[in-house]
Amino acid sequence: MFQKKEIIYSESLGVCQVENVVGLSATKGGQTTAYYQLRSLIDKDKNAYIPVENHQVKLRPIFTKEEARELLNSDEINKDENLKAAVKYVLETQEKMEDING
Repeated sequence: MFQKKEIIYSESLGVCQVENVVGLSATKGGQTTAYYQLRSLIDKDKNAYIPVENHQVKLRPIFTKEEARELLNSDEINKDENLKAAVKYVLETQEKMEDING
């Protein structure tokens, strides 16, 4: 289970942050289901609620720098704009962190 404020990769949103984990119900007073409230870090206008259990959207921890470099040289990066943006985000973020840390 992902935690609040965690940066993850969603195949539908790309790089996003878990804003919260909330309980939602289809009917008033009905059984609640846990959902991730996700906010895109690439397109600030995009948000989504994805069920914590049994979701159809692929969610994973954000790529490491090494994984991003491998993906940069793969064929699949040219097929998926979210993936391309995620790789760029990871590499740029890592460069900034390295500059800050010297």
